[in-house]
Amino acid sequence: MGRKRKQLPVFENVTIIDAGAEGKAVAKVEEAVVFVTGVVPGDIVDLQVTKKRRRFYEAKPIKFHEYSKDRTEALCEHFGVCGGCKWQELPYNKQLFYKQKQVNDNFQRLGKFEFPEVMPILGSEKTEFYRNKMEYTFSHAEWLTFEKLNTDIEKKPAVGLHVPGRFDGIINIDKCFLQGSISNDVRNKLRTFALEKEIPFFNMRAQEGILRNLVIRTASTGEDMVIVIFFENNQEIIKDVMEFLKNEFPSITSLMYIVNEKKNDSFGDQEVILYSGKDHIYEEMEGLRFKIDPKSFYQTNSLQAYELYKVTRDFAGIKDSDIVYDLYTGTGTIANFVAKQARKVIGVEYVPEAIKDAKINSETNNINNTTFFAGDMKDILTNDFVNKNGKPDVIITDPPRAGMHEDVIDVLLNSAPEKIVYVSCNPATQARDIHLLDGDYAVEKVQPVDMFPHTHHVENVVLLKRKK
Repeated sequence: MGRKRKQLPVFENVTIIDAGAEGKAVAKVEEAVVFVTGVVPGDIVDLQVTKKRRRFYEAKPIKFHEYSKDRTEALCEHFGVCGGCKWQELPYNKQLFYKQKQVNDNFQRLGKFEFPEVMPILGSEKTEFYRNKMEYTFSHAEWLTFEKLNTDIEKKPAVGLHVPGRFDGIINIDKCFLQGSISNDVRNKLRTFALEKEIPFFNMRAQEGILRNLVIRTASTGEDMVIVIFFENNQEIIKDVMEFLKNEFPSITSLMYIVNEKKNDSFGDQEVILYSGKDHIYEEMEGLRFKIDPKSFYQTNSLQAYELYKVTRDFAGIKDSDIVYDLYTGTGTIANFVAKQARKVIGVEYVPEAIKDAKINSETNNINNTTFFAGDMKDILTNDFVNKNGKPDVIITDPPRAGMHEDVIDVLLNSAPEKIVYVSCNPATQARDIHLLDGDYAVEKVQPVDMFPHTHHVENVVLLKRKK
């Protein structure tokens, strides 16, 4: 006989007091913190606890007694089921308020260093159709909500986005408000075509089917890239699909496909085959052209990326005699963006393909004072590397969410630049790293930038100056 599971408690008439991490809201019950999904600050609800931890609870609402005055209607019919855009029920000005608060809270709680008043967050001009890249997944059977499960609705093949926490749960997306241009049309028309032709959609659990993923990249230049990823190398079906897209969407600049027979969806190690058009598209910024290929990283909100980079350049205050290091340079966007102000720019990035693109971007824009290196940051950026390439006057660093390795921070301290501009998509790890720099550097400016409306994510730019 199995052990009887202990019933988790219900909390009644709880007021939601704050917005928290990962798109969850925050309440307090008898001094215990409760992280809640599907609510906004100001809601008064009954909560069913779903997980009990030593220091906090996780819960979901089971009854609303009063809705927050700050609530607004969600844009998307898939809201609440799809894993993206979890803040749609918050007005945009409130989203910005809580993102700024997130930066403040992380710096106060984790930083343990002095910092000036955080500058007002820069909101995104576009709050809909702002993304330049989307990845969709095909599934042999769409995910149905509990409401639909209790009807006679038949499960159909789907192409769309994931349900949170379910690797094989795919919602059939009719209209996504994240990406404009041809994105919705391509996805919907390809789905209709595939169903009419009875082309099998991918079954993740059984590892069978033909159509697996769809990647769409768009650019502010008006160019579009479409990549179809197949699970099986069935050339007859591949040709049918690609010809359909080529004829139905003659405006596609770059049309490609991949055959990915692996168990996971990552395609960074897979061959990309050009079907028609060019093998790349171009993004533009201040007259600079940046080559985007299928595996290139580029900030997914092009217009707001420009605002982010302008803040970065302004904070850096680069002089024509300065040597600048751009760490985690990606395809060299920031490096090339600031190159005309500097004597020399050194870019370092883990991904070799990205460094190849960074070099091409310099050549394309006739920039001849950049040098790029590929490899693990903690292995490349050493004291010997600094001695060989020149002591930096300014370091710009834009690490992944995990932040910088302590070895990298040690090299930053040893190289002693006058200024460090730290760009981060995770204010928590940013605060942790700045704490390690605090002995030698003072925080001069803090500027949050919203890159992802309707989500909890926030970019943050910090200027650090060497203490005298």
